[in-house]
Amino acid sequence: MKTHDILRDAASRPGIEAAVAVKGLSAEALNAHPGGHPNSIAWLLWHAGRQMDMQLSALNGQPQVWETQGFRERFNLGELGDTMGYGHTAEQARSIVVEDSALLVEYLVATDEALADYAQTLSEADLSEIIDRSWTPPVTRGMRLVSLIDDATQHVGQAAYAAGILAAQDFAA
Repeated sequence: MKTHDILRDAASRPGIEAAVAVKGLSAEALNAHPGGHPNSIAWLLWHAGRQMDMQLSALNGQPQVWETQGFRERFNLGELGDTMGYGHTAEQARSIVVEDSALLVEYLVATDEALADYAQTLSEADLSEIIDRSWTPPVTRGMRLVSLIDDATQHVGQAAYAAGILAAQDFAA
């Protein structure tokens, strides 16, 4: 298996797993806050897509999927929607309300595809290029791509766990 194939496969996982996590969830469950935590399932999946989209845009110099594919308008979250979610206050996190689980999955899949498409354009030398020396060890372009996928995967896993808790509490549709 080639590096590009591995990155494409790994990049596809967050969107696939998000679709499984939200299957059968009501809008109420999607926006619930298990244990009083400010990050709802909707916030977790929105953030998984936003962090990947914003960081990928910085990496590849291309506009964000959020903008080019009309997700900004479709989510209709205002200026807060344009953020990544890092550093959100509890109030800001609770302000991310999304009624449509399919929209969340669609956005995450679109960002997955953008990352996979970008990775396909990179040579082994491109993937090995150091892009951030502020870390030890320095971060290569390939490491950053893996980090974006990993962050999205972790948040999708958190959403799946929260969905399981809520389903057990009979929040499912």
